[in-house]
Amino acid sequence: MTRQYVVEEDGSGVRIDRYLAQADQSLSRSYLQKLLKNGEVLADGLPVKPNYKLAAGVTIEFELPEAAEPEITAREMPLDIIYEDEDVLLVNKPKGMVVHPAAGHTDDTLVNGLMAHCAGQLSGINGVMRPGIVHRIDRDTTGLLIVCKNDLAHNSIAGQLKEHTITRRYQTIVCGVMRDDEGLIDAPIGRHPTERKKMAVNVKNGRRAVTHYRVLERFRDYTYLECRLETGRTHQIRVHMSSIHHPVLGDSVYGPAKCPFSLEGQTLHAGVLGFIHPRTGEYMEFQAPLPDYFVNLLEKLRKMT
Repeated sequence: MTRQYVVEEDGSGVRIDRYLAQADQSLSRSYLQKLLKNGEVLADGLPVKPNYKLAAGVTIEFELPEAAEPEITAREMPLDIIYEDEDVLLVNKPKGMVVHPAAGHTDDTLVNGLMAHCAGQLSGINGVMRPGIVHRIDRDTTGLLIVCKNDLAHNSIAGQLKEHTITRRYQTIVCGVMRDDEGLIDAPIGRHPTERKKMAVNVKNGRRAVTHYRVLERFRDYTYLECRLETGRTHQIRVHMSSIHHPVLGDSVYGPAKCPFSLEGQTLHAGVLGFIHPRTGEYMEFQAPLPDYFVNLLEKLRKMT
């Protein structure tokens, strides 16, 4: 499929990646930049790079490949759907479920279930392995995840994530008793310098990460918190809490290897998600109740206090 544009006067001096992102909002800027870097976008017949500045009258042309069919299997499975319309779907993900296919998980992920439930009505911007997925939560984190059913919704939600305007509040239990009732952690997160599968507070190579927290309840050796994400880095809450010496209970990656309770991974729940609907422009906010294991653990901690 060929896309062609002739630059008007108001496009003169504009970088080509910015021009195309405005001209065709069905394509993400990152995808357009990939085409440009690969030399697949022509300006007056010549390949150009993302920073190429346009002049009035220039003809831009590039080919879009036909959409590939996902190479993943649709699989019927129970999904706890909190909300759904023609554009978006909110699902309450259980503990232990991987979001998208990866090594060791090819047919039991949330994406496999979404493929069956949505019958192909998922955005394709993030490729065949992550249809509809614009953000993710860890395998052992429970709670709300937004799924985009078309590219319009995907671009809108991705934009809101980039601008940090989506409301994301988590409940967690951390080790130790926190003294302050609330606080803020503003510390960049990047790859761990020696353990490549881990993230770390990394001033040199990290990206800005901000977590707000407030105490909901204190126990003898633990604290129940609500954390609000201002940014959304990989493992953000887990890394930030560990960095202030209050690792998330059950998190063997960033906290103690041994846990006094029988837990499957970290006690972290994405309880509140709010966003501007991509089609109506209305702000919508949803809640997912705490999972049973979390409720039972809170009761146990209250009895120990």
